Amino acid sequence: MNMHHTESNLIEIKNKIKDKINLLSLDQYNPKIIAVSKTFKKQDILPLLNYGHCDFGENKVQEALLKWSELKHKYKNVKLHMLGKLQTNKAKFAVEVFDFIHSLDNLKLANKLANEIHKKDKKVKMFIQINLGGEKQKSGIEPNDLEMFYKNCLSLKLDIVGTMCIPPDNQDPKSFFKDLLYLNEKVKLSEISMGMTNDYLDALEYRSTYLRIGTGIFGKRTN
Repeated sequence: MNMHHTESNLIEIKNKIKDKINLLSLDQYNPKIIAVSKTFKKQDILPLLNYGHCDFGENKVQEALLKWSELKHKYKNVKLHMLGKLQTNKAKFAVEVFDFIHSLDNLKLANKLANEIHKKDKKVKMFIQINLGGEKQKSGIEPNDLEMFYKNCLSLKLDIVGTMCIPPDNQDPKSFFKDLLYLNEKVKLSEISMGMTNDYLDALEYRSTYLRIGTGIFGKRTN
């Protein structure tokens, strides 16, 4: 039986990660790969599910509900990660389908998520998104606001596990990865969400624990 291209891509990425970790001499370091399946159909995802991969990422709540409600019921080990900008009015639905939210970026959203999580008695782990490049078009809180924002989230009893960033496209990501590692350690969080198809090997140097890889696994998006 021929291996599906998504499966062989994932295995190749895993081997590259293993080699890099050996090079860095980091024992006990085992970052997770989030297969970013946004815009891809169920038939593209099934080979990975059958291979046993558990972590998948989506950018839109509506798409995730349509695509994953049934799949999550069948594949019980799946953990679904919300990676895109989350509108407050979609928080209710996000809590229904996602296990992780990587894009917590304002207090209004934090309050709304807290209400929904406590109402539904759900467990949802969260990352605080930080806008390290100071880019107007990107979401995320200011680095200087992290400690206060984190305290506010804790007072809402949110399960904050780490921080997340999307470095500017046209700059070396390493300085941003370094900054995120520093901020993460400052507030003593254990998880870091950084590194994508083009820079995930660099992110390993700064102890990323969740790598968000889409194109490298599924290929180029057609829409």
